Amino acid sequence: MRVSNPDKVYFPERGITKRQIVEYYLAVSEPLLSVLAQRPVTLKRFVDGVTGEAFYAKRVPRGAPAWVDSVEITFPSGRTASEVCPTEPAVLAWAANLGTFDFHPWPVRRPRVDHPDELRVDLDPQLGTDFTDAAVVAEVLREVLAEAGLVGYPKTSGGRGIHVAVRIRAQWSFVQVRRAVIALAREVARRIPQQATVSWWKEERGQRVFLDFNQAARDRTIASAWSVRGTPRATVSMPVHWDDLMDVHPDDFDVLTVPALLVQRGDPHAGLDGESFGLEPLLEWALRDERDHGLGDLPYPPEYPKMPGEPLRVQPSRAKRPSSSEDPSS
Repeated sequence: MRVSNPDKVYFPERGITKRQIVEYYLAVSEPLLSVLAQRPVTLKRFVDGVTGEAFYAKRVPRGAPAWVDSVEITFPSGRTASEVCPTEPAVLAWAANLGTFDFHPWPVRRPRVDHPDELRVDLDPQLGTDFTDAAVVAEVLREVLAEAGLVGYPKTSGGRGIHVAVRIRAQWSFVQVRRAVIALAREVARRIPQQATVSWWKEERGQRVFLDFNQAARDRTIASAWSVRGTPRATVSMPVHWDDLMDVHPDDFDVLTVPALLVQRGDPHAGLDGESFGLEPLLEWALRDERDHGLGDLPYPPEYPKMPGEPLRVQPSRAKRPSSSEDPSS
């Protein structure tokens, strides 16, 4: 695998070069491939380094070597594409040579690309909150997962957030998995309403941590564990143990520190594939929320087709309200 222009500086603040990014991905290739193998993967490319404009490559780039495997996926629009499907370390080096920082895997494995095998929860701190706030919400999430008979594995996002993954049996649709995540998120927000929210509209979130249920929608992905993030420090989305979550900081993990940490501590997510769980309890919670509380579906992202049972995608402050002369029941 030939690396072109290896001394090109990708992270000026720290002088980190393309060669170092390639070397980093080879150093973490074993645990990273356990995350990416057999999955469709979108590449987030920074061809001019972290100070340039990034873009998502959702199709196998033109001129890819024959040994770069692929898998066909279907977008929400119904269109299809062949995405990169990493199977060996050379694919990671090849992608890094193209300026890939983040690997964004779908929560599916071939051949069952319409049935997620991973439930993902994205804890996204809003304005006025930070990683510590996300860690507090994550502890409640852990408790709720346990009550549903599920085991989650947390990681830093590489920024202010936290991602939690749960291995599930690949027998449900994207819609069902999203419904399960909504039910899970609602239960967390119900217990700590001052710290957590499921409000899709930013104007309603306040200074709380948003549990982003739409990361479970088809074609919505998050940066994988071990991915380099587009931050000035070249931080890494780092797997951690639950007991360490309150004591770490995202800046602890970057391209220069993570390889040694992997050697010293091993992979905190080594057990993720050990057992696959069912979604029956969460789907029962979703039915309960609808039956007892009138809580149905929540809005999809704006680029998605209108989904059955979905409420109006209208920002609350812009929703039409009846004037004083109008009958609100009409």
